[in-house]
Amino acid sequence: MHLTNYRTSIILGVTFTLLLSAFWFFPDLAFIIFLSLLLQLLLQPPVDFLQRKRVPRVLAAGLVVIGFIALLAGLLVLLSLSFFPTFRSFIADLPNITLSLQNIPFVSESDLLRGELNDILVNLRSLGAELLKSSLTFLLEAFGKFMAFVIIIFVTFYLLKDGKSIKVWLAGLFPQTSRRRVLNLFNDILRALRVYIFSQIIMCTITSVVVFFYFELMGLPYASVFAFLSGLGEFVPVLGPTAASAFGVFLTATESRGLVLQTVLFYVVLTQINHNFVYPTLIGKSLNLHPVAIILGVIFGGEILGPAGMFLAVPFIVIVKLVIADIYRDQQETGRQNEEEA
Repeated sequence: MHLTNYRTSIILGVTFTLLLSAFWFFPDLAFIIFLSLLLQLLLQPPVDFLQRKRVPRVLAAGLVVIGFIALLAGLLVLLSLSFFPTFRSFIADLPNITLSLQNIPFVSESDLLRGELNDILVNLRSLGAELLKSSLTFLLEAFGKFMAFVIIIFVTFYLLKDGKSIKVWLAGLFPQTSRRRVLNLFNDILRALRVYIFSQIIMCTITSVVVFFYFELMGLPYASVFAFLSGLGEFVPVLGPTAASAFGVFLTATESRGLVLQTVLFYVVLTQINHNFVYPTLIGKSLNLHPVAIILGVIFGGEILGPAGMFLAVPFIVIVKLVIADIYRDQQETGRQNEEEA
């Protein structure tokens, strides 16, 4: 086997390994670049639409970025008026909720469960105080991250404006005979990431709305909090929705034991519809990832980078899968060519 025949594959493997390892060695820089890329993928369709309407791309990119900032500001105002006050009340009431759990029949009859809940109660009291304090200092923390947000916005703007030329330039760093292959790989990765981020946002929105209306119709408290948690859980595949569902069922048990079974059925039906109908419809077979691979990836990402690693696990798996598939496909073609020449 001649290594020169696999030069591009080796370079691709080493390059993407180094890029992914940047999240470990340079996490702040890596997250800024990756979040800018995801935001660019999210905003590219309206920019392309405006360009087709004969709007210069630089102007189209600027208008779309300004529109995104305005939308984000509106969402923050809406959250500050509705979600944050409810969230503070929920955090303040968290110890009482845990005490109510101890009065549930099957819990109160078990010394083991009662002991575990006592430990959880102590932790939740301290956690509740810390979260409440953190929520009160949210604006100061947000201001500390303002520069990172500004950088992400500027990087996103330039990716929207010059993304195609940047992609061509990167492909030009490879041998002439491999540039088309590298461009196709870049396009496949960006297409898969775009499908993933759009699918997750839609899933998050659908789940949040459905959970909010269920809690409101059943007269359960903190509907906006559990809607937010359920939607946020969709960004951590498999494990996130499971944890959010369990949390919602436990709250229901403290408020109305008659609704526990109904809430369990609600979450089971919602999860099954989301992951057997909505999710496959949104992404089709473009990602084609086995649930075991997703679970292991989420756990591994959480061990390395915490919650951010759990969110990034699936995009990482998608990128690695596409790179490995491209290298394998090229090796197969090179092997066939070598056999024909022999």
